Amino acid sequence: MTKVIFVEKNGAQKEAFTDSKTTLLHIAQANDIDMEGACEGSMACSTCHVIVADAWYGKLPPPTEAEADMLDLTYGVSRTSRLACQIVVTEALDGLTVSMPQSTRNMME
Repeated sequence: MTKVIFVEKNGAQKEAFTDSKTTLLHIAQANDIDMEGACEGSMACSTCHVIVADAWYGKLPPPTEAEADMLDLTYGVSRTSRLACQIVVTEALDGLTVSMPQSTRNMME
């Protein structure tokens, strides 16, 4: 099983586990993590914005230009910001740690 650690807005940590290759967004939603994902992973919003821990950011494939463009439209972006719908969690990412931003912007409203 692959473990992902979500750091909530209040600093509390929640661990989630998966045994299949799936997106970080789906893992969050399946484990009651406060992540909206309004576009259901079609990269048409930024409500699944996460901040990847420095130690993990370089282990991810780089964001596509479309993902970077969508991140430009959200709040609280940092140099390690990503969209959870674009991160496929595999065994190589066991222990991946991401923080939830203080706010998100729903581009679909």
